[in-house]
Order: sequence, then structure tokens, then C-alpha cells
Amino acid sequence: MNLALSIITLIGSVAMLMYGMKVMSEGLQKMAGSKLSNVLGTMTTNRFMGVLTGAGITAAVQSSTATTVMTVSFVSAGILSLAQAISVIMGANIGTTFTAWIMVLGGASFDMRLVVYATIVLAVALIYTKKNANLGDFLIGLALMLLGLTTLKLNATEMKLDEIESVHNFFQSTSGWGYGSYFLYLLIGGVLTFAVQSSAAIMAITMTLCSVGVLPIDMGIALVLGENIGTTITSNIVALSASVQARRAAMAHLVFNLFGVVWVLCVFRPFVSMVCSWWGVDLNSTNGVDPLKLSAILATFHTTFNVINTCILIGFIKYLEKLVMIIIPSKPEQKDTDSQLRFISGGLMSTSELSILQAWKEIHVFAVRTQRMVGMIHDLYGEQDETQFTKIFSRIEKYEGICDRMEYEIAQYLNNVADGRLSDQSKHEVHKMLRIVSELESVGDANYNLSRYIKHKHENKIQYTEYQDKNVEMMMYLLSGAETKMVEALERVNITQDEFLEMTNMENEINNFRDELKMQNMQHITDKEYDYTTGVNYMDIILELEKMGDYIINVEEAVYEHKHDK
Repeated sequence: MNLALSIITLIGSVAMLMYGMKVMSEGLQKMAGSKLSNVLGTMTTNRFMGVLTGAGITAAVQSSTATTVMTVSFVSAGILSLAQAISVIMGANIGTTFTAWIMVLGGASFDMRLVVYATIVLAVALIYTKKNANLGDFLIGLALMLLGLTTLKLNATEMKLDEIESVHNFFQSTSGWGYGSYFLYLLIGGVLTFAVQSSAAIMAITMTLCSVGVLPIDMGIALVLGENIGTTITSNIVALSASVQARRAAMAHLVFNLFGVVWVLCVFRPFVSMVCSWWGVDLNSTNGVDPLKLSAILATFHTTFNVINTCILIGFIKYLEKLVMIIIPSKPEQKDTDSQLRFISGGLMSTSELSILQAWKEIHVFAVRTQRMVGMIHDLYGEQDETQFTKIFSRIEKYEGICDRMEYEIAQYLNNVADGRLSDQSKHEVHKMLRIVSELESVGDANYNLSRYIKHKHENKIQYTEYQDKNVEMMMYLLSGAETKMVEALERVNITQDEFLEMTNMENEINNFRDELKMQNMQHITDKEYDYTTGVNYMDIILELEKMGDYIINVEEAVYEHKHDK
């Protein structure tokens, strides 16, 4: 076989394997994205549930990076403690070993291409007929992954790597240095995994090299250990721009895997011999061994290593937590973190379907901040001290800028999510979220406009009658109640029909009150109860409060439609 063609085929099969895993992962998420989001809620129960959750989600989405990055972002947001995150990351390490077993099953002695092409036909039929299109995406991803793996193995066989003297000499010359060889291959595995950004791809190459007899099984296992280190580097780099707690969670992943590598190197030969014996293979004599057995040994080692490592450290999570807190100490940070995004800051981007959950949580934070502005407006209205008045007004002005930035950054994040392979339901959900973000920004604008009208009243010494003050207070009370209902709905991302009907009645009450006050205002100006300037300023405040009620009911309506249009 032509060497250039063989190399291109090798690279192409690895790329096909990686892309197939990506499509399969996204297909699974589209089929069960919302269910996976619900499962994430079980993380907080205890360390054992955390391990099971991390393992289950990683096995489902076929990406430990997706699970780890999401966990790191949850720590950054404060939804998970560092100890809880460590247990989830431990589980993700176990879950990622499932990928190796898929490769073992896909590398059986019979030709997988017949199954692969039949699967592609079925997948394309499902996608084009739009019946179970998500299942079609999953199947075509699975088919591409298996085709990439099959092509990789066939190409390696046709290249006859074991007969290429330079390749044979390299592995032979670097395999006789004892622990020096183990450290070399561990380093190679780590660097390659970091460079390719896929431990699965490097695992496939390792299995291929071992199965054709080029790479000794113990050196292959050393490569697998290196892959475990390399895969932690990504989350540590991603967490650099995140909070201290997020960096600690990523560091805990690295420390956990480093600890595992250290103890397994101390008992490397006996441990590897034990794993080989389970498959009836002698570590010192692997010539002529069934290639499938060699691949199974690698997968068995990967799983056994991570399970034992988790069993050892699960009882020492608190000590591991203290260690990473020493490695990454706290730094003085701004007390006022309201200007920062909490759930999607620092470029932390998990897979598209699961990112929607984080965006909902950020939208809830956005709503809470607009609710704070309503409280500030109430304080500003009743404040007489000049210094305090200026301070509150400046804070409202600052919050208005925060609302503008939040709208832009959340919308930008949602647009990035929408660029991924989303289900129709999730695309509809993103559309609703963008609408809600726009309405929340309008609530922030309305609060700022109110502060300007109140400032105008304050600076021009406009005095309201007791009746006007009572009406403004009543309108603020109604708006505060509506705002509370909105925040509760966004926290649950749900609103019942009865709750929506209650919100509609509140909106009608606000509108009717506004209409009544408008008529009374004209009458009171005519009757000289107060002058025209006072009446205009008074109605500016009343009308702006009513506008805010419109924005709030629009948010409630979007949440209601989101839950009931499914």
C-alpha cells in the first residue's frame, strides 16, 4: 500500500472516529438533554451519588470533558461545593472508560463494515423522513465512530507496521529502559492527548498499535496512563479565567489522576500482570495473542485503574479539597460581583444541549438583579438625605449598565449554543430564552427611567400630595409582587396554568389602576390640587411602572409557552 495514502487514511480514520463520537454524543443529548439536566440535580445528595452521576452522564454523552467542564462551571457559579464537584469528576473518570469498551466491541474479528453501512442507511432514512431524527443522528455518529475504528485497524494491518524496520526499532529501542520507558510513554500519551484534545482517539491508536504487535502491552498501558493526565489539562486551561473555586475543581481532577498514576507505577508490573492474567495472557509473552484480547486488556486496565483509584480516594475527598485549596489559595476579590456572569463566565462552554441548563440559571440570576433594582427604586423614592440619594441613584445607574452587559453576553452565549447541533425542541427553547433576556433588559431600562423621574422630582423639590404618594407606593407594591412571581418562575423554569392566570389578573389590575390614575390626575390638575409639572412627573412614574408590568408579564408568558407548547 502506498505510504502517503496509508498516512492520509490513518489521519482520516482518526478524524472520522473523533467526529463520529461528537455526533453520537450530541445525538444522545438531543434525545435526552432535558432528562440529563434533571439528573444533574442529584449531584448534591452525597459523594456516592456524585460518583454515580458523573459516571452515568459521561457514559451517556461519551465525553468526560463535557461533564468536567460543566461541573467546573457549576462550582464557579456556587451551585456545587468543591467536595461535591470532586466526587462527580471521579465518576466522570470511570464513565470515560466505557468508550474503550465500545472500541473493543467494535473491533471484533468479523468485518464491521457491513453493520456500519447498514446503520448509516437506517440513520439517513430516519434523518430525511424526520421520524426520530435524533436517533438518526446518534446512529450515524455510532456508525462513523465504528467505521473510523475499523478503518484504523485495517489500515494498520495493511501497512504492516510490525514489518517496518524503523517503527519496529523505535518501539524496541524505547521499550527496554524499565521505568524510564514507562515515564517516556506516559509523557507521550499526555502530550498527544492534550494536542489532539481527545483521549478516545489516542486510546484507539494505542489499541491498534498493541493489537498488530508493534507496541508492547505494558508500553501501551503506560500510554493509557499518560492519556489520563493529558485529558485533565484541558479543563485546567479552560478554568484559568474562571473563579478560584472553578480552578480548584479543575486542579482536583489533575491531582486525582496524578495520584492514581503514582500509586499504579509503584506496582506497575504486578498490576499489569494481574490484568493480563484475567484474559489468560502472560505479560512476558504476548506474541501470537489474539489482537482482540490485547485491546480488551487495555480497556480492562483503564476501567480497573479508575475504579480502584476512586475507591481509594472517595473517603479522602475532604483532604483532597484542602490540598487543592493550598495549591490554589484564595485571593482578595471584589465583594460586588454583580457585574459578573455566574454560570457562563470565563468561556466555560459545555456541550450544546447541556449548556441550555446553565443559560437558564444565568437568566434567573439576571431576573434577581432586576428585582434588586425594584427594591432600590423604592428606597430612592423615599430617601430624603442628599448623600444617600446620590449613592442609591449611582447604584441603580450601575445596575442598568450591568443589565445591558448581561443581555449582550447571555444572548451571545445562546447564539453560540444555537450554532451546535440542537434538537428542534432546544432550538425553540433558545428562541424563548432570547425573548426573555430582551424583556429582562427592558425591565432594567424601566427601573433606570424611574430613577431619572424620581431624581427630577428630588432635584426640583416637587412635592406630591399624600394621595399621590399612596398611589405610587401601591403601584410599586403591585410591581414588586409581579417581579417576585417572575423570579420564582424563572428559578423553576416552570409556571402552572393557575399561576399564569394569577399573573394575568395582576397585570390587569396594574393596567386598570393606571387608567384610573390617569383620569384622576387630569381631574386633580383641573381642580388645582397640584400643578401641571407635578402631575406630569407623577404620571411619568406611574406609566413607567405600568410598562415594567408589561415586560414582566411578557417574561411569564414566554416561560408559560415554553412549558406548555412541548
